[in-house]
This record gives sequence, structure tokens and C-alpha cells, in this order.
Amino acid sequence: MKQQIRFCTTADGVRIAFATVGEGSVLVCAPGWVSHLGLQWEWPAQRSFYERLARHHTVVLYDKHGTGLSDRNRTDFSLEADLRELETVIDHLRLKRLALFGLSQSGPTAVAYAVKHPQRVTHLILYGAYARGDAIATDELKASLLSLIRAHWGLGSKTLADILLPGADAAAIEWFARWQRESATAEMAAQLLALNYQIEVADLLPRLRVPTLVIHRQRDRAVPFRLGRELAALIPNARFVPLEGNIHFPMFGDADSVLRVIAEFLGDPVTEAVSRVPLTILFTDIEGSTTLTQRLGDAKAQELLRSHNAIVRDALKTHGGSEIKHTGDGIMASFPAASLAIECAVAIRKILAQYNEANPDTPLRVRLVLNAGEPVAEDEDLFGTAVQLAARVCAHAEPGHILASEVVRQLVAGKGFLFADRGETVLQGFEEPVRLYEVRGREEGGRKSN
Repeated sequence: MKQQIRFCTTADGVRIAFATVGEGSVLVCAPGWVSHLGLQWEWPAQRSFYERLARHHTVVLYDKHGTGLSDRNRTDFSLEADLRELETVIDHLRLKRLALFGLSQSGPTAVAYAVKHPQRVTHLILYGAYARGDAIATDELKASLLSLIRAHWGLGSKTLADILLPGADAAAIEWFARWQRESATAEMAAQLLALNYQIEVADLLPRLRVPTLVIHRQRDRAVPFRLGRELAALIPNARFVPLEGNIHFPMFGDADSVLRVIAEFLGDPVTEAVSRVPLTILFTDIEGSTTLTQRLGDAKAQELLRSHNAIVRDALKTHGGSEIKHTGDGIMASFPAASLAIECAVAIRKILAQYNEANPDTPLRVRLVLNAGEPVAEDEDLFGTAVQLAARVCAHAEPGHILASEVVRQLVAGKGFLFADRGETVLQGFEEPVRLYEVRGREEGGRKSN
């Protein structure tokens, strides 16, 4: 899917960039602290999150004043200013009825809009949000973060990335830090963060009269879980869903759980959203795991397996993949898009190569296999032809190579991925031969990337 970026203008002449993607009933997603419509589509996990919402909805996104592609010369730092921008986007699109998604700092903005325009809001979703900004952190921590951002935005952006995405791999942290820096200047970022700490909407919450869902991860380091629980308690008849995890942004970590809860609340077909759409299956398979155990011993072999698991799981988290199960010799995962699966497999291959260079005596020789189809979901597992074919291909893959089926290659046609034709192969249990391709990498600016 491609987002269409356009502009509208507030009554006081501020240009606001907004984007739409998908079709169906409208879901307006208000931005959090900072945002950048142009950059957010570059990162697979973030793009995938909004694309999956857009399967059943026209998703509306925008950059608030002072950030991203909107005008940057902001001087009014208030909840009222944020509310005016949200009203401007909705009025410009002439939306009469909409669902509203408030993320983190935009949660209070969404609350204010729903209280002011209850006849327009069909559903209100609040994720990682709060009622009292002054309770987010201690005064000392607030002052330290604001000073760090102003003094050294590079270091400040990485510090915030560590807080917002704890446990993410180095590539995700680096991208997220860059996204923050390009979304706003140091002073603008500090001013908007200070606004975060000043917002107070506790008095508005009892006046909410729209169906409301509050979602909060239990170990959120940016906005404490207790504030999400307090938010839900102050809203009449709100539904509160606590989720596992410590990552603040919903599109990172276990995004599936967030999307499933949202789909249920909005009345979307959850089964279809989760399991009856095409998925790309990734298998990793450690070559000769039994022989490795015999040669290295149980303890050393288990240490090697843990290294494999950590590498694969970090890559899944970064590229929007969902671990389905551990197979004993590897991991089975699924992706909502073939391009995400290939990018993840390429990242795993690169990290494994670095690991093996550093550990020549105990290398990790891993096969990577991709297939796509419509698997059957049951008891948090996936079954069916798409899964069986991927598993059978593992026997024909070489360690260090990424082997993909014809359907995967077709799904990413025109997206710059490079394949080498490995010919037709007869797979156990399949009557017809299957054509397989080795993923070589990706073309970037006319160059081949391996």
C-alpha cells in the first residue's frame, strides 16, 4: 500500500501534512510526541502496522505542527493547539463519522476531541496514554531529559530510543533515533516533550460518552502502566486491556496483540485479519543440530542455540515478524508481507555472517526458507500447505542461503529484490515440482546489495 500525502491549512495559516491509506470506515490516527510521514513508511514494522489497520479502514495520519512535513515554526505549545490541528484535518476531509486512535501524547488530544465532538466519534482507542502528564516521571528525570535533548540531540535521541524501544536491536535503535532527529529540531523536540509533561485531562474523562478502549503494556518505560490503568478508571464504561511487554510504541514488539484487540473493538473480522490473509512463512533451520550436540556437548550446543534464537528474534522484532513456534532446530515465523520477510531473512543472514566470523570454531550454519500462502490458524499455530511446503524446502537449502518459492518472488516483483533461479525441485509429499529461487539481496540505486 502507498500513503497519499497532502496538506491542509489551519484557520491561523499553519500547513499540516496528512496522509491516507486503505479503504473502508475511517480511522484517524493522531501522532504522538513527534512524527514524520515521509520517514515512517521506510521502517518495515511501522509501515506494516498501519497497512494492517488499512485492510479494513481508511487510515488517516498526520504530522503535528512543528514536526515532520508540517510547518516547523511552532510557538503555541498547548493541548488546545494540538486539538485545532486534529479538527483541521478532520474538517478538511469532511469526515462525519470516524474512529479515533490516540497514541501516547495524542491520547489527551483524542480525548478532548471526543468530548467536544461526541456525535462524530464512533470509537475511541487510547494506547500508552495518560490523564496527568506531570505523573509520567520525576521532576529530576524530566529536567535531565529536556537538558540532554537541548544540549546534544544526537545523544538525546538515542537515549529516548533506548527508553521507548528497550531491547530492540542496534539497527532499530539507530533508525528510531534518526527518525526522531529528522522529525523535529532539538528545541522543538524539547518543547513538545515539555508539553507532554504539562497536559492534564482528568477533568474531561468523566464527560466521555463514546465507546472507549484503553490499551497499555504492563512494563512500559515511557508512560508507566499505572497511568493507563488510572486513565481507564476515570472513563465511564471504558474497556481496559493490559498487554505484556515493555516497548512503548505499538508497532514494535508484539504488534499482533495490539492489532487483534483493536480489530475486536472496531468489529473487524479478527479471524481474517490474523490468519485468512496471505502470510509469508519463514523457517530457520540449524544444519546438523544433532551432530553439533554430540560434538560440542549439551551445554555448548544449547548456548549456540540461544545465540541463534536471539539473532532471529531481534530481527523479527525489527522487521514486523511474529514468532509462531520453536521447531527444535530453528524458528518458524510469519509476516504480513513478503517484502518484510525477505528483509528480515537478509538481516538474519548478515548478522549470522558476522557471528561466524567472530566465532570460527563454533559457527552457526543456518538455512533460511520462505514461502507464502494462506495458512490455517489454530491454537496459536499455523498449519496447511503453505507451511508444509516451506518445511520441505529446508531439506534443499544450503546453510547461509535464503531459498524462496516462486510465489514469494512474484509477491515482491518490482521491489528491487534480486533472485537466482535454482530450477524446479520435487518436494516430498507434493506431486508437482516446485520452482525455487535463492535470494541474493536487493538493488539500491542501481547497485546490488547482498
